[in-house]
Amino acid sequence: MSHQGKPTSGLRLQTLSDRLRNTLSYDEEDDGVNVNKPDFRELDLGSPVSPLRPRAGRLGATTVTTATSSSSSSSGSVSGRSTAGVHLNPQRKSNSNSHSGELSSCSVESSPLTARNSKPGHIRTASGGTHQLIYSSGGSVNSPAANVLPTGNICPSGRILKTGMASRSTKTDVLGSGTGNYGHGSIMRGGPSSKPSVTTDSGPINYSRGLMVGGESAKRTGTYNNDDAEELKRMGNENYRKGNFAEALSFYSKAIVISPGNAPCHFNRAAALMGLRRLAEAVRECEEAIKLDPGYVRAHHRLGSLLLSLGQVENARKHLCFPGYQADAVELEKLQAVEKHLNKCTDARRVGDWRNTLWEVDAAIASGADASPQLCACRAEALLKLLQLDHAFLAISDIPKFELSTGKIFEMLFEAYILFVRAQIELARGRFENALTDIEKAEKVDPHNVEISDMLNNVRLVGRARARGNDLFKSERFTEACSAYGEGLRLDPFNSVLYCNRAACWFKLGQWQLSVDDCNQALCFQPNYIKALLRRAASNCKLERWDEAVRDYELLRRELPNDNEIAESLFYAQVALKKSHGEEVYNLKFGGEVESVSGLEQFRAAITSPSVSVVHFKVASNLQCKRISPFLDTLCTRYPSINFLKVDIEENPAIARAENVNIVPTIKIYRKGSRGKEMVCPSPEVLESSVRHYSF
Repeated sequence: MSHQGKPTSGLRLQTLSDRLRNTLSYDEEDDGVNVNKPDFRELDLGSPVSPLRPRAGRLGATTVTTATSSSSSSSGSVSGRSTAGVHLNPQRKSNSNSHSGELSSCSVESSPLTARNSKPGHIRTASGGTHQLIYSSGGSVNSPAANVLPTGNICPSGRILKTGMASRSTKTDVLGSGTGNYGHGSIMRGGPSSKPSVTTDSGPINYSRGLMVGGESAKRTGTYNNDDAEELKRMGNENYRKGNFAEALSFYSKAIVISPGNAPCHFNRAAALMGLRRLAEAVRECEEAIKLDPGYVRAHHRLGSLLLSLGQVENARKHLCFPGYQADAVELEKLQAVEKHLNKCTDARRVGDWRNTLWEVDAAIASGADASPQLCACRAEALLKLLQLDHAFLAISDIPKFELSTGKIFEMLFEAYILFVRAQIELARGRFENALTDIEKAEKVDPHNVEISDMLNNVRLVGRARARGNDLFKSERFTEACSAYGEGLRLDPFNSVLYCNRAACWFKLGQWQLSVDDCNQALCFQPNYIKALLRRAASNCKLERWDEAVRDYELLRRELPNDNEIAESLFYAQVALKKSHGEEVYNLKFGGEVESVSGLEQFRAAITSPSVSVVHFKVASNLQCKRISPFLDTLCTRYPSINFLKVDIEENPAIARAENVNIVPTIKIYRKGSRGKEMVCPSPEVLESSVRHYSF
C-alpha cells in the first residue's frame, strides 16, 4: 500500500478515537433494508490494543501505537490512523471494501523519508529520533517481549500466552486485517502465509464491542454471540407487547438459532405461538424451556395453562402445582371446574345419557378447556346420538389439526377417540369407505380398546349389507333388498342412507306409506337429504297427500332452483292441490311465461280467472323495472301454477287509471278478480315471499 502525497511535518494527527468516530459505519440488514444505526452495545472507540509497557529509557516519552484492524462485526470498514512517526495521507478515503490504515502481514506503512533513513525495526519520531518498533522483522510482526502483553482476541486458542512462554513460539504473530470474525487488534498465528479472513478457531468466537445483529461479517460466516440473541429477544419482546405476534415469533426464532440453549427464548416463543393460537407448538416450546431449565417456574405455569386449555387435566396439574411453588389460584380454580365437568360427562356417556353428556362437555369447554380436540369430538358424538347429524359434522370439522399427546379420554387414546367419532359420523352420512378408513386408523392407534374393535366389526358388516342390498335392487329383487338394508340398520340405526335406500324398495313394491316412514327417518338425521325428499314427495303424490307433496317440492325447488323436473312435478302437485280444494282449474300448462297485456278487457279477464295472478305494472325505459323483470321470469318458472302478467302503463293508460297506478314498478296480486296485495318497488326477497304465500 503506497501513499500518493506526503504530509507536512507540522501536521497534527487526530487521535485514534476521533478517527474511529469518523470512519466507523454500521450496516444492518433488516428485511432487505439497510439501516445505518449504532449497535445496541456501547462502542469502544479507544485503542483496541493496550499500549505495550516499554522498557525504561528505550522509547523515551514517545508512545508508539499501531493501526487497528476493522471491526468484524460491521459490514463497513474501520480505518485507523498512525500516531507520531507513521505518516499517512490525510486525503485518503475509507472504503468499505478496503482496510486502509491497517497493519497487515504485508508491510508497515511509513513515509519515504522514514524508509530511506531508518534502520529495519526502527521508526523516526516527530523530533527526528528513532525508536525500535515493537512489531517488525521485515513485514511480519514479531511477538512482543515476555513482559509485554497485548489485549484483544487471541486466535486460534482464544487465550493469551503466559509470561515467559512467548520465545517458545516458532510462528510469527500477525495483527488481523479485520476481514475475519475478529475484533480490533486481533492477533492471528501463522505469519505472512496466514489467511486472516478465515478463522480456524474451534472454540467460541469472542467479538469486539460494536457488533451489530445481522451484520455483514456475521452473516458471511454464520457466527454470532449471546449478545445478539439478547438483542433479538428484546426486539421480539417489543413486538409482542404491541400485539405483533408473528414478528415477535420471528425474532425469538432467530435468537434460538443463535443460542439454542436459552430457556427464556423458548419461553417467549411459546407466548408468541399462543398469541397466534398455535397451541401444540407452544406446548413443545414450553417443554423445551423446562428441559433446559427444570426449575423454570414460569415455564411450568405456562405449560400447565396450555395443557388445561387442551383438556389434559392430569398433565396440567403436574405443572400448575409445581413442587415447592404456590399454584396460581385462578388457574387452579379452572382446573378443578374442568375436572368436575369431565367426570360428570364420562358418567353420562357411559349410561348413554347424551343430553347430559352434551351439557357437561359444553360446560367443561366454557370452564377453560376451550381448545380441546377430544372435547370437541365428544360434543360431535353427543350431537350425532341426538340425531343432529349436520351439527355433528360441523363440530367434528372444526377440530384443529395437530399432534395430540398420549393422554386418554373415556379409556381411549385422544387420537383414537377423534377417529372413532369421525368414523361414526361418516357412516351416518353414508360415506362407508371413509368410515372404514377412519375406524381402521383408530384401531391401529389403540388396538386394545373394546369400543373401537366393536365398531370396526360393525362398519365392515354394515358395508357388506349395503353392497348386497344395492346388488339386489339392481336385479329388481326388491323384497330381498329391503331385508338386506334392514340387516344393516340393525347394526347401525342412525344410517340415513340405508333408510333412504329401503324407502326406494318400498316405493317399487307399492308400499308408499312404508316408503314415507323410512324417508322420515332418514330426514331426521339429514333434514336436507335430497333423495329422501324426492322419494317422500313422490310417495305422498301416490297417496294423494298434495299438501305434503307441494311442501316437499317447494323445499327441493329452493335447493335445486334450475331443475326442470322438480319444477314440473311442483306444477302438477299444485294443480292437483287446487282441484282437491274444489277450485276450477283450466288452461294451465307447465312452462308458461310472463304474459303481456295490451288492453283493459284482456286485463280484466286475466285477473278474474280462478288461479292467482301477479301483475307487473312497468315503464319500458325505467331502470328499476328493467332490473325486476328477469326475476319475474324466474318466478314464473318456479311457480308455474300462478299467472304472471305485465302491463306497460305508458302504452295502456286506461289500465293505469283503472288500477290507480302512478309509480313504477308496482306489483299487484289478484285472486278471482280481487286485489290481494300491492307492492311498490319490492325487493326480490319480499316479492318471492308474497308469491309463495299465494301459491298455496
